[in-house]
Amino acid sequence: MASVVLVMAALAIDLTTLYTARSEAQLAADSAALAAARVLANSGMTSSDFMTPPFDTLGAETLATTVAMQVAASNQIGGKNLVPPGGGISTCNGAGAQISVCFHDSDVSNPYVTVQVTRPDLPTFFLRFWKQQLPVSASATAEAYNPSGLSTSRRHGAAPVAPICVKPWLLPNLDPTQTGAPSWVALFDRRHGTIENPNLIGQTWPNTYSGTSNTSGLLSQSPGPPYTTTPAPGQYYPIDPADLPATIPALPSCSNGFTNYQLEVAGCVPQPIACGRNATIRIDTAAYANRDSDTVAAVQCLIHYNTGAGDTDSIVGEPALPTLPPATITPPFEFEAGGQNPLTTARGQDVLVSDSLVTIPVYDTGATSGNQPGPPPNPVTVIGFLQVFLNPQSNVLPYPLAPTQIPVTIINQIGCGIDSSGTPVYGNGPSAVPVRLITPP
Repeated sequence: MASVVLVMAALAIDLTTLYTARSEAQLAADSAALAAARVLANSGMTSSDFMTPPFDTLGAETLATTVAMQVAASNQIGGKNLVPPGGGISTCNGAGAQISVCFHDSDVSNPYVTVQVTRPDLPTFFLRFWKQQLPVSASATAEAYNPSGLSTSRRHGAAPVAPICVKPWLLPNLDPTQTGAPSWVALFDRRHGTIENPNLIGQTWPNTYSGTSNTSGLLSQSPGPPYTTTPAPGQYYPIDPADLPATIPALPSCSNGFTNYQLEVAGCVPQPIACGRNATIRIDTAAYANRDSDTVAAVQCLIHYNTGAGDTDSIVGEPALPTLPPATITPPFEFEAGGQNPLTTARGQDVLVSDSLVTIPVYDTGATSGNQPGPPPNPVTVIGFLQVFLNPQSNVLPYPLAPTQIPVTIINQIGCGIDSSGTPVYGNGPSAVPVRLITPP
């Protein structure tokens, strides 16, 4: 009887080791897949259908592979780190690879990435009489979800998204750069949420393009309330504070003395905003004399601007100072932490997320491309989102050409349209392109 108990105890030790290592392998695969999907989401890939010239999908996937390798290799399995293939790049399902990264990109607006990790040499203790080492592996598949591309291919509404940390600005459904023709070009098809102009990715406003240029940066609509005129492209209507309450769990130290509106800009309001739903978001029609200057101060706090150029995060490959728009930035996008980034170890390094990367809701103007919209309804229906990078070229704020304007670069377009249906897909932080683990396709 004692021998049986001893054998069972021995088996229990080895099985516990095996199950623990299996859990560690799954954690490594999950985190690596999610990180790779986040790179794809922030690269602009999910908004790249029909871009001219075509989007550099291979470049985005190479960046995602590098990040997945780093994340997977940083997780120990059975007390040992995995070894990436030579050069840090894995061929999909490469023979003998401890880390394998595979992409499923037939639909670039909704790409999948599968990461498989394997430790082939987990040692045994009491089972050595049978086998001295056992293999342990796990796989995970993550997606970067953008409903606008699904609507493009299927021509019907896809499940909407509902991001959190949305900034309190409502943009009209108009090309904010005004670089397209005709002059009144919508961002999204108001019914399906399809992207009207995929070549907006990487473009900036203000700009100095000839013809239908928009020489104003991000600022509030003028004249102010009661907003009875045609909306100006690229200028926002403020969201009614009652529809975006300033319940903010954490704020930067520079926010002391801010108004509730400024707190919503500088911090993260965790209340999600779903697109493609009924008219539920109201425009703030209360008088606010210094909204634009207060916005600049709040944005300075948000993006960690302190004294000048180089303080804020930047887009890798953006033109060097003092270049101003219309210089476009070619995707796929990468972000580099600035000199005032609160994570000191990240400064000067590539980062997956940035406080300069924000999400702005887009409301249904009731008009399609080629038709001039009228004054906004109130309340409005959100039919999509723009994900933008604040302060491109790392210019100082206030903006040299107009101190109340904020220059931005378009990173992603996320459309839902009024025909979207189904349970909303909730976002992760400030991104309207959520990443999530899914079952293998």
